[in-house]
Amino acid sequence: MRAAKRFIIKPGTHFRLKDLDPDDTNGIGDKEEALAIVRDNVKRLTDLQYRLYAENRRSLLIVLQGMDAAGKDGTIRHVISGLNPQGCSVTAFKVPSTEELAHDFLWRIHQAVPAKGQIGVFNRSHYEDVLAVRVHNLVPESFWSRRYEQINQFEKMLTEEGTTILKFFLHISRDEQKKRLLERLRDPSKNWKFTMSDVEERKRWNAYQKANEDVLSLCNTRWAPWYAIPADHKWFRDATVSAIIFETLKAMNPSIPPPRVDLRRIRIP
Repeated sequence: MRAAKRFIIKPGTHFRLKDLDPDDTNGIGDKEEALAIVRDNVKRLTDLQYRLYAENRRSLLIVLQGMDAAGKDGTIRHVISGLNPQGCSVTAFKVPSTEELAHDFLWRIHQAVPAKGQIGVFNRSHYEDVLAVRVHNLVPESFWSRRYEQINQFEKMLTEEGTTILKFFLHISRDEQKKRLLERLRDPSKNWKFTMSDVEERKRWNAYQKANEDVLSLCNTRWAPWYAIPADHKWFRDATVSAIIFETLKAMNPSIPPPRVDLRRIRIP
């Protein structure tokens, strides 16, 4: 795919969402071209996933963040659903339970990190503790402000232990979000996805934009950089995310391990 890496955010820079056009398609001509890219990437991912699972030494964690209706579920459905569920897990992080609140904010996250040989997908993540928590003033600034560095060190530990981290921020415009929320209201098959919190959270758009920019700037490290993906076009979003996942796994180059026994000596009666 053409220059998918142009959407990686350079570590150490201050990122501004207004500098990224959510309508950008990076030279992809149309939906059909994008769908062909997704099909090819998902097909090639199947072999790489099998090799990662067999190797059983490393793992891949995919983090999906974005405003409501940015397409986190859609990305999982179109890109991740083609993988073997035996070697892949998807975790959606909702409001913390009573038990989770009784621990540190990373406790529930660490339990969902993929094991060796696995691919894990986070639909929202530990970043909610410097996003929703911040925007809704759920804890004092003295608490959430120190979490940026705690998250950086947590992710560094994961990478040192063999987990490659891919973080995608799906960037949509306010107009596109409105369009998608209205679709949830008008389409009976999508009514179940609509909640009043969608409307309430939309009122906090500017606050979330600022909080997201701080996440994309302060938690953007060389060991776990962010990709900011234009997401007004669902097909472009899926093509770009699938290409980056494929290229990442290809670079990891997982290998089938040698047999545990001398196969020449095996006789099956």
